[in-house]
Amino acid sequence: MDDGSRADGYSASLSWVSNRTHRLTGVFVGSHAVAAGDLTVKELRTLSYRRLVQGVYADPALPFDHRLRCRGVALLLPDGAAIGGHSAAAWHGAPFAGARDPVTVVRQPDVEWRGPREVRVHRTALRPSDVVLIDDVPVTTARRTAWDVAALEPLGTAIAALDAMVRAGRVTEHELATMAEHGIGRWGVTKVRRAVPLVDPRAESPPESRVRVALVLAGLCPVPQLPVLDGGVEVARVDLGFPEERLAVEYEGAHHFDAEQIVRDDARYARLLSAGWRVIRLAAHDLRDLESVIARVRLALDS
Repeated sequence: MDDGSRADGYSASLSWVSNRTHRLTGVFVGSHAVAAGDLTVKELRTLSYRRLVQGVYADPALPFDHRLRCRGVALLLPDGAAIGGHSAAAWHGAPFAGARDPVTVVRQPDVEWRGPREVRVHRTALRPSDVVLIDDVPVTTARRTAWDVAALEPLGTAIAALDAMVRAGRVTEHELATMAEHGIGRWGVTKVRRAVPLVDPRAESPPESRVRVALVLAGLCPVPQLPVLDGGVEVARVDLGFPEERLAVEYEGAHHFDAEQIVRDDARYARLLSAGWRVIRLAAHDLRDLESVIARVRLALDS
């Protein structure tokens, strides 16, 4: 690790177990812990510490998610760098990055730091006001995170995060629109301006956002989280609906395959059919071929 990094210590503590050997808890830089005499190289290898990124470890009892990996990377960050983009979105209402996804870091142009191979580093203008410290982790602010997500990520991924951030109240649609309007000449402005008009916080999951964006870009206009009425009584709320054609598009995540949920879903779909609605049911594999999803929806709308 470079001498100029922020990690001149480590985020860890000692606890004692029944065999009288000590164990580090929390997140820590392995070489620092060894140098401080808090554990040996052998203990680092044999006490089942979880490796977060190269040289950084965590107590295996800690929940392993993307934010934990970010905490590990934060111990290595130099001044002028912060957790950003899709990774920072986890602190701003959109915790969608996977536990093993690369950690996104943004750094000032004059900061020479590549990070370990598990990190995706982007060189860009970064003002002190763009960064906040949350739980000792330097994270870009909600507005800066929104910009970087829109500028760096594929459109569907970006919209899913932005939908969630607006839904969580971390940033508003007006703030996003203003940000895009005044971003002339700024890095990534073309992608930001493409993304912002597509944001709709009614979407309740990343797959819903991705499917909606694909349909909208294909010239179709589904209504997110549409209530379906039968005789003036709401019988269901569908992920995406075409009210005039009485067509619903529903995404079924893993929890929909739980036995009790299957029973509830069957009853719900029966109510929709009774109300004269048709339902297109999607699953995870459908997200890999959104062109086919668009074709299915078009065919249903035309029939």
